[in-house]
Amino acid sequence: MSRSDLPSHTCTIARAVAQVGDEWTLLIVREMFLGTRRFDDFLRLTGMSSHLLAQRLKKLEAEGVIRRAPYSERPPRHDYRLTEKGRDLWAVIIALKQWGDRWLGTDDTPVQITHKACGKVVRPHMTCPDCGERIEAHDAEAQLSHSFELERQAARRAP
Repeated sequence: MSRSDLPSHTCTIARAVAQVGDEWTLLIVREMFLGTRRFDDFLRLTGMSSHLLAQRLKKLEAEGVIRRAPYSERPPRHDYRLTEKGRDLWAVIIALKQWGDRWLGTDDTPVQITHKACGKVVRPHMTCPDCGERIEAHDAEAQLSHSFELERQAARRAP
């Protein structure tokens, strides 16, 4: 399987990785959740080259993850805003943050999440929408669709 094949896979994880799975794209999304909106700020805060940043922003816009919004007519300038599709990446960013805090962090947590309604620092987690219980990996079982199972079987047979 090559990277260019990812968007055509049955698995939505593979297709999601094709859209937002590289490190620079995830850092742009992180910055957007931290309030960064302008090209020059993304440059400074991520350390990526202007060419790479422009490519990633164009891709995110084409995929509907972000939208450009004008903030100046003379000279024409735009900033970047998350769309609903982009805001839905919040859980992904939080999961990466929490994994990094646990396995790669130091004594100082770089970012803490505060629940606006009560003002408490929280560590969000997944819960079952029906019973309300917390869900960890060992509490869940994956059930593959028929088409995904066929795709996996074909991959196993491929040379």
